[in-house]
Amino acid sequence: MERRRVELPLTEELARTLHAGDQVLLTGTIYTSRDAGHKRMCETLARGEALPFDPTDATIYYVGPTPAKPGQVIGSAGPTTSGRMDAYAPTMMRVGARGMIGKGARLPEVVEAMKQYGGVYFGAIGGAGALLAKCIKKAELIAYEDLGAEALRKLYVEDMPLVVIIDCEGNNLYEAGRAEYLNLHKKP
Repeated sequence: MERRRVELPLTEELARTLHAGDQVLLTGTIYTSRDAGHKRMCETLARGEALPFDPTDATIYYVGPTPAKPGQVIGSAGPTTSGRMDAYAPTMMRVGARGMIGKGARLPEVVEAMKQYGGVYFGAIGGAGALLAKCIKKAELIAYEDLGAEALRKLYVEDMPLVVIIDCEGNNLYEAGRAEYLNLHKKP
């Protein structure tokens, strides 16, 4: 485990250098979407149509930000539960998206897709939406405005504090941390 700065895009080569437990400060362009946006993107792909952004080496933040107050780039922007995107994540990785930011556990099918496509799952701190919003320097609505907070946005972030939860080899910090805890607290 190490601390490091990560500059996007998240190429496969870069993804393979990240390991479960690494603390990162992420800088670059990311996209926002939650379950309604993911459903719409997957329906678009199923029709053979192009997405409203190039998913190649993209990182998607599972967030529905609140409206920006005057003088702010964006409102509170805390992560949503990632499991809500599990039905869509393998499709998004198949078309090139590589990074995911959210909170909570992922299904085995998502972990298998991460291993197949070189994906990385970053954890953001739930309940820290106001703090995370300070890392967002630019925000642009790019599609699905009718979805409100779940609209697709393009963000530019600087030094967004994250932890690699699952790396592209399938190593899972949630599982490793639990095993380590149980090992330390074994009854003699």
